[in-house]
Amino acid sequence: MRAYRLLTEDDTAAFCHKVTEALAKGWELYGSPAYAADPETGRMRCAQAVIKDVTGEYAPGLKLGEL
Repeated sequence: MRAYRLLTEDDTAAFCHKVTEALAKGWELYGSPAYAADPETGRMRCAQAVIKDVTGEYAPGLKLGEL
């Protein structure tokens, strides 16, 4: 099965750490990062999709962050 996650965070070092942690756990970048303003907070937000091939079947309760 191929798992998909969209990592998001304010535009701070925390976002880079979140993506780096996913890469260290075997996730791969999928597509380009996105960058947009959050109109409610006035902050810039980042997003990056990642994918990972894992064993097993998909289930709605699957905890993607634990893969």
